[in-house]
Amino acid sequence: MKKYILILLSVATATIMFSSCSKKNDEVKPVAKNYVLVHGAWQAPYVWDAVKAKLINEGNNVTVVELPGHGSDNTVPSTLTLNTYRDKVLDAMSKINGKVILVGHSLGGMIISAVAEQNPSKIEKLVYLAAYLPSSGQSLLALAGTDAGSALGDSVNKVPILTQNANGTLDVLRDQIVNVFIQDGSAQVQNLVLQNYRPEPAIPFTNPVKLTAANFGSVEKVYIKTLQDHVVSPSLQNRMIATAGVKTIYQLNTSHSTFLAKPDSVAILLTKIGH
Repeated sequence: MKKYILILLSVATATIMFSSCSKKNDEVKPVAKNYVLVHGAWQAPYVWDAVKAKLINEGNNVTVVELPGHGSDNTVPSTLTLNTYRDKVLDAMSKINGKVILVGHSLGGMIISAVAEQNPSKIEKLVYLAAYLPSSGQSLLALAGTDAGSALGDSVNKVPILTQNANGTLDVLRDQIVNVFIQDGSAQVQNLVLQNYRPEPAIPFTNPVKLTAANFGSVEKVYIKTLQDHVVSPSLQNRMIATAGVKTIYQLNTSHSTFLAKPDSVAILLTKIGH
């Protein structure tokens, strides 16, 4: 009988210990990641609001960079270069402990490439979201010039959709902004894009990036394709992915402004990429 009781006690103790360990394991949360989000041309930090909130809700740290000459920043457009944008992102990263997952949208792809060349050891992954992914020596203008599928090269009633202003900014026809950037969005987010629209500084489009295998080439890259994109066509996205040899590729059936059209899907993908 005494032996039987000891056996029961041993089983009970083991059961309690197992339950306790299981409970502790269930409560373990993924390690927080540092996301740095870089918006693209004609846009501003507001486009990331919904994605940022969802990433933070998952326990991550999120920094959204406001590019000079965008959003609330009134830097004179003629003073801006691609390196100005690069340095703004580098400064934001310098204030973060640990490595970052650096996400660039559209023009942001040029910027994060230049950042990776300068400080590759700070970056865990580069994520290109509907973004320009250059080779060394290329500018955004050079890449965009090969994109026959982009609406920015079209015209309406013989009026070009994209024009240059005297102050050195690029403008999109007002009645084409929704179709170009977010044709699949709700009326609410389409109005948000219209309300926040500003002409885009032109000079950074012409600045080439110098990239090396030792720096830029050493950072892991991920590309998120946008299949209804009217700015960076799926065809150009495919060519840039192939040229860069990107192995990890996802796709979303959305417009160029995918973070506004489907913020949940973007947040889920970024979380997956981070962990």
